[in-house]
Amino acid sequence: MMLRGISLGRARRVSEYLKNIAPGVFFQELYNRPGAIGAICPSSRYLARQMARQVPVSDDGLIIELGGGTGVITRALLDHGVAPDRLKVVEFSSPFVQRLRQRFPHIDVIHGNAADLSLLLPPGMKIRAIVSSLPLCSLPEPITRAILQQWQLLLQDGGVAIQFTYNLRLPKWRAHLKARQTESKVVWANLPPANITTFSFTQAKLTHPSHECP
Repeated sequence: MMLRGISLGRARRVSEYLKNIAPGVFFQELYNRPGAIGAICPSSRYLARQMARQVPVSDDGLIIELGGGTGVITRALLDHGVAPDRLKVVEFSSPFVQRLRQRFPHIDVIHGNAADLSLLLPPGMKIRAIVSSLPLCSLPEPITRAILQQWQLLLQDGGVAIQFTYNLRLPKWRAHLKARQTESKVVWANLPPANITTFSFTQAKLTHPSHECP
């Protein structure tokens, strides 16, 4: 009887978890585009909170979220104190874009490719931080390099990029990123565990991005 009670309790917790992660949208996209999703489950709220804590909220400039997905990190950024008019969310998946716009009608959700980021944003705007959930380890290398070059183009004078990865060692894409690592933290309360790394960009701004992907 006791074991049955424990099993029922676990079943209820799993059911509640699935309700909170919008399985209909996430798992459909995972099935359709596994390489672009790059995860077996959406980011946990613990991972989202740790990502948001790396973002400066007192400075000026825009906060750009790449790969908004189901909105877990978007919610954490707002809870952290990022003003809605400073936050822009870039998402490539049409179903995710639709869900994000319904859930956050006061946020500018941009349907586009992060490899073309500079073309999706208002010209001349200062970018204070880029918060990325993109699966850089599983994307084709030319696309990953194009995305990282956008970071180099847009972040300057102390701008930061926050990226998480399931590769707890040194992922290959780091070789293409010319920035100083300022922090690294493993979040074990996520499936699978993830490493959050923060980078600072201080080099001179590039004059034009070189796109290597279609």
